[in-house]
Amino acid sequence: MTSIACNLCTLFFSSFVVLHLEQEYRLSICGKLCYAIGGAPNQVAGSAAAFFLQIYLLDIAHITPFHASLVLFVGKASGAVTDPVAGFFISKSRWTKIGRLMPWMLACTPFTVVSYFFMWYLPPFVSGRVAWYLTFYCLFQALTTLFQVPYSALTMFLSTDQKERDSATAYRMTMEVLGTLIGAALQGQIVASAHVSHHCTVNSPVNTTDSWHDTPSFPDPSNPLPHQAKVYMIAAGVIGGVYLLGIVTFFLGVKEKDDPYALNSDRAIPFCKGLGLTMKHGPYVKLTASFLLISTAVQLEQSNFVLFCTHAADLRNHFQYLVVTILVSAAVSIPFWQKFLQRFGKKCAACGVSWMIPFAVMLVTIPNLILAYFVAFISGLSIAASLLLPWSMLPDVVDNFRLQNPHGKGHETIFYSSYVFFTKMSAGIGLGISAAGLEFTGYKPGICRQSNDVILTLKILIGAVPAILILIGLFILLFYPITEESRKETKLALEVLRRSHQSTENLDDHKEDTSV
Repeated sequence: MTSIACNLCTLFFSSFVVLHLEQEYRLSICGKLCYAIGGAPNQVAGSAAAFFLQIYLLDIAHITPFHASLVLFVGKASGAVTDPVAGFFISKSRWTKIGRLMPWMLACTPFTVVSYFFMWYLPPFVSGRVAWYLTFYCLFQALTTLFQVPYSALTMFLSTDQKERDSATAYRMTMEVLGTLIGAALQGQIVASAHVSHHCTVNSPVNTTDSWHDTPSFPDPSNPLPHQAKVYMIAAGVIGGVYLLGIVTFFLGVKEKDDPYALNSDRAIPFCKGLGLTMKHGPYVKLTASFLLISTAVQLEQSNFVLFCTHAADLRNHFQYLVVTILVSAAVSIPFWQKFLQRFGKKCAACGVSWMIPFAVMLVTIPNLILAYFVAFISGLSIAASLLLPWSMLPDVVDNFRLQNPHGKGHETIFYSSYVFFTKMSAGIGLGISAAGLEFTGYKPGICRQSNDVILTLKILIGAVPAILILIGLFILLFYPITEESRKETKLALEVLRRSHQSTENLDDHKEDTSV
C-alpha cells in the first residue's frame, strides 16, 4: 500500500509540475513571431550569397574560379573561426538591462549591413578585386556569426518548456525559410537581367565543340559601373534595409530571460573546459557529425544550382523561378515537418532529407524543364527538414548535458558556437573544392557554352556528391541516442532540479534575514 501511495504521489506531482511548467513558460504568438523575424535578415542575405555570389564573382567581377574558390573558402573559414571566439566572449558577458545576449546582436547589425553592401560593389580597379571581395566577405561572415551565435543560444532562454522551445524553433525556421525565399526572389528578380547574354542563342547545345570560340560578355571598360554591377548594388541596398527592419522588430518584441536552472552561486563553465566537455558529449558529437555532412550537401546544391541551370541544363531563363520554387516548397513544408516530428519523432523525420536524392540524379541525367520544377519542389521539402531538425534537436542535447552537469552555467553558447563552427568550416571546404574543380576543368567566365568537362563537374556537384554526403550523414544519425522517451524524462528531471534550486535559494535568503 505504501509503494502504491508513493507511486500515486509521484504521478500527481509529475502531472502538477508539467501543468505548472506549461502555464508559467508559455510563449505568446507575438513573442515567437518577433523572435523569428529577428533571424530572417541573416537568411535573406545568406540566401542571396549562397545562390548568386559564386556566379557574381565569376561572370560579373571576372575573377578566376581559383580566386573565387579562395574567396568562398576563406570567407566561410573566417566565419567558422569567429564562432568559438564569439562563444568565448559571449560566455564571459555579464547580465545587462536588456539581457546578456541582446547587446551583441544589436551592436553588430549596422556593421553587417555595411560589409554586405560593399561585398556586392564592383570596384573600379581590377588588380585588387580579389583582396576587396575577400576582405568584405570575411567581414560579413564574421559579423553574421557574432549575431547568429547569441541568437541561436537565445532559444534556451525563451522558455524552459521543450514544447515551447520546439514551437519557437518552428516559427524561427519558417521565418528563416521565408527569409531565404525573399532573399533569393529579390536577388533573382533584380539581377536576372545581368545574366541575360544577348549574344547567346537560346536553347543552343551546351556541349558543342566550338564552345571556346564564343565571344565573352565582358563589360565595356569605358563604363565605370556597368548595368550588371548596378543591379547587384540595388539588390544589396534593398536587403540592407531588411536587416534594419528585422533587428528593430526583434529588439522590441523579444525579452531575454536569465538561466532558471542555475543557482546564483553557480559559476560559469570556463570556455576551454566547456569546449572539452562538449566534444566528449556523445549525443552532441553524433548530431554535429551528421548534420555537418548534410548541411555541406545543401550548400553545394545552393551554390552550384544557378551555374548548373545556366551552363549544364540550358535553363538560364528559368533559374530564378526554379530557385523560388525550391524556397516556396521549403517554406510551406516547415509546419508539416513540425507536426511530423512531434508525432513520429525527430529521428524519423530525418528521412525526409533523403527525398531529394533520386530526383536530383534524374535532373542531372535527364535535364528537362518540367522535371526541373518537380525536382525543385521535392528539394524544397528536403531542405526544410535539414533546416528544422538540427536546431530542434540541439536544445535536447543541451538539456541532456545540463542534467549531467547541474552546477555549471553559460555552456549554451559553447554548444551553439561550436556547432556553427563545424558546419561553416565544412561548407567552406566544400564550396572551395567545388570552385577549384571548376578551375581545374577549365571554366571560362562570360561565354555561352562551357566545355564537356565543366558540364560533367557541375552534374557531379549537383547530383553525386550531395547524395553521398546525405546518405553518410543519415547513417551517423542512426546512432543518435536521445529518443522521445528520454526527452520526457530529462524534462521532468530538469524541472525537479529547478524547483530544488529555487528552494535552496529561498532557504539561503531566509537564513540571511534571520541572521540580520
